[in-house]
Amino acid sequence: MFGNWRDAGQLEPVPACEDPPVECDVCGRSTWRWPVPPTVWEEEIWSCLWCHAATRVGGEWFEISRPPYLPLGMRWEKAVADGLVSGVSHAFGIFDKTLCGIQEAGMSPSDHWWLPEREDACGACREAASLIDDRWPRVMRGEDARVSVARRL
Repeated sequence: MFGNWRDAGQLEPVPACEDPPVECDVCGRSTWRWPVPPTVWEEEIWSCLWCHAATRVGGEWFEISRPPYLPLGMRWEKAVADGLVSGVSHAFGIFDKTLCGIQEAGMSPSDHWWLPEREDACGACREAASLIDDRWPRVMRGEDARVSVARRL
């Protein structure tokens, strides 16, 4: 997940001015702001290290956007980087790492889904994806379980 996904609790937060941590609406844990410069629309992305729920704050159309739960086969993009071993498909996680913790220069998500049921899927990514999926409470898996708040025009 982030480094060794079993050690996610040891990560340090990304400073977000003096703002208090944002609580994950799915599991209640603290979320961490992506260490990327804000977009022209002043959008920030916050992700939960535990359940991987993402929340986008700001942006052109939403004040708060919370993507819904997606099943394993539709949740992760395949990771692409020159340093990844060929013949093994890794899931692109958050903070520019694979779910199994690999971080390569220039790594990005591809335009294709990472499919955990395929033979070439990384076993450690598959295990992490399954563990993350189990962390989403059943009540938060419905299409309307996460609330997004649109800016009034």
